[in-house]
Amino acid sequence: MQWSIDKGMVEYVISKEVETLQPVLTQLADEYKVENNWRSITGEHRRFHQLISQQLADSDFDVEKNHRPAKGDRKPFNKPRFQPSSPEKRPPPRHNNFDDLPPRPPKGEAHYALLAADETVIVGMYLPTLEYKKVAIEVDGRVVGFFAISKRNQLTQGYEVEFIEQQQEYLWLIAFLVMSLVALVTFPIARHIVEPIKLITRGMHKLTQGDYQQSIQLNRKDELNELSRDYNELALTLAKNESARKRWLGNISHELRTPVAILRGELEAMLDNVRPLTHSNIASANDEVKHLQCLIDDLNQLTNTDIGGMGYRKQHEDLMQLIQHEAAKYRGYLSDAKIALVLELNTKEVNIYADKTRLYQLFENIINNCIKYSKASELSVSATVNKLEENSAGNNKGTVTIKFEDNGIGVDEQHLVHLFEYLYRVEDSRNRETGGFGLGLSICQHIVIAHQGEISAEKSVSGGLAVIITLPLA
Repeated sequence: MQWSIDKGMVEYVISKEVETLQPVLTQLADEYKVENNWRSITGEHRRFHQLISQQLADSDFDVEKNHRPAKGDRKPFNKPRFQPSSPEKRPPPRHNNFDDLPPRPPKGEAHYALLAADETVIVGMYLPTLEYKKVAIEVDGRVVGFFAISKRNQLTQGYEVEFIEQQQEYLWLIAFLVMSLVALVTFPIARHIVEPIKLITRGMHKLTQGDYQQSIQLNRKDELNELSRDYNELALTLAKNESARKRWLGNISHELRTPVAILRGELEAMLDNVRPLTHSNIASANDEVKHLQCLIDDLNQLTNTDIGGMGYRKQHEDLMQLIQHEAAKYRGYLSDAKIALVLELNTKEVNIYADKTRLYQLFENIINNCIKYSKASELSVSATVNKLEENSAGNNKGTVTIKFEDNGIGVDEQHLVHLFEYLYRVEDSRNRETGGFGLGLSICQHIVIAHQGEISAEKSVSGGLAVIITLPLA
């Protein structure tokens, strides 16, 4: 603001000075009309300067006003009139010498010069290092020259200087008041913004240290409130994952330790001649090795699904045809367990994009789960198409729902949400006659997710367990 005021005031003073010197421009134009050239004033530096001094006398631009003697001490003098003279009476133009050089104005004051139409210097002080304001001199509508006034870098006298100094004081006062007001306003705002960030920062530090049992409550309605909400979700997710990891490690160690302990006990008993080295005892030890191998294979398969190593070769398949094709095998398999298979297929053709081998694996795991755990007498398999409206491209966004529903003993409500977790079994005894490894339904979930579907479990209408699978239509 101070720079703008200074620059604006300098421009104002120059325009005012040009206005004051307007009669000089008129006299110079009259001088040019005599011979239609500037010959009469070429090199007349003193006359040129005297003409300007007479016009600026007793004005705000009178340089010598402050240096003149008092009015009573001044000697009267006649002001020479600058009038055009006839060519006969005018002396020939003199060549510039030291005495004819234009007087230098005091430091900080303006320089004046008369320029021809091509901006060559006629008379006056014109320095290339200074910036000039040029006013055109016209004769009969034609530009015959320019009157040049150097632009001041600063003001050194006059009421303008007092005005600028006064404005400087006001600006300093305004700046102080504004900065004080800014400080009073910004400190509470900064505290309002920074404190929640500090809370979240401390919370993130705790998360890096493994402390997931925490939350941040901010009663705000801005982005920081959304950030705190996401932070709480992250902490809750990490806590769940940590709990699942510990449960996973505990279950894995238990599942591996039991067959290894049994196998080691039987081998040591035969080595110590506690048990005879017979074919039946070796077969019993071999059964534990097979049991351990099955567990390792299932774990490897589950790990492959997590890292994307489980391959899928998808193509367009008819889901109804797949289910009916496997129905004979399922019936024979279920009949051995005294379970009847009932198919309830409400449509003839359902086109899906899937890997049929993985779907067979999915259905087989669910049926094996029914045989081992449900104690049911009937298993119903139904398929229902849920078509939605076609989009602008004419593509159908419908889904098909496959439901496996038995009339067995069912599962308690608290176990339903955990059925698809790794190594989760409803039976805490982990009896290997009925318990298995708890990996079958986890693998089922990975297969369904790989087909962009969903799988869930709920109580069936007949009191048993219902496994519901939803797959997108092709």
